[in-house]
Amino acid sequence: MTEDESSSEGGLMDSQTTGEDRVRMVARQLSEPRTANWIASEAGWSHEPTKRVLERLVDDGILHRDDSGTHTTYYPDYRRQAMQEAMRLRDSGHTVEELTDSLADMKAQIRDWEDEFGVESPNQLRGTLADESLDADEEDRRREIAREWEHLQRRIQIVGFAIREWDFLAPTTEPAEASS
Repeated sequence: MTEDESSSEGGLMDSQTTGEDRVRMVARQLSEPRTANWIASEAGWSHEPTKRVLERLVDDGILHRDDSGTHTTYYPDYRRQAMQEAMRLRDSGHTVEELTDSLADMKAQIRDWEDEFGVESPNQLRGTLADESLDADEEDRRREIAREWEHLQRRIQIVGFAIREWDFLAPTTEPAEASS
């Protein structure tokens, strides 16, 4: 084994993750459909074993597969992700009041952008990039705000769900007993 092989192997050993673990981590963090090659590259693993892991995740209902395009893509079950995030919020030690304040702040930020740019959605904001009077910095700023706006819209849905279902999402520490 050469010194390079030994040090790269040591790096993988230090991280203590297998290729399968890395594929699972990458797959669970997807925010848009991706190909097996893209996931393999992100996970630092080869294509064929990555594809086998992805197919198992599809069989387990963790991922969905889309064969309708030129390339097969994989994406997570966004409902499952939202439910897990809502449970994490519930278990995070924040109070329902803190989450309600956070929700109000996110909504206020979106209203501020609507007022500042005179638009009602991230895509309408992107449409303002056609304005020839904008310099490159302002175009970049608007693109970034549009991405952040979309992110806040998703967060608002999840935080709102966590607040609405606060009692339901409470962790149970003991089995329910039948009352006499």
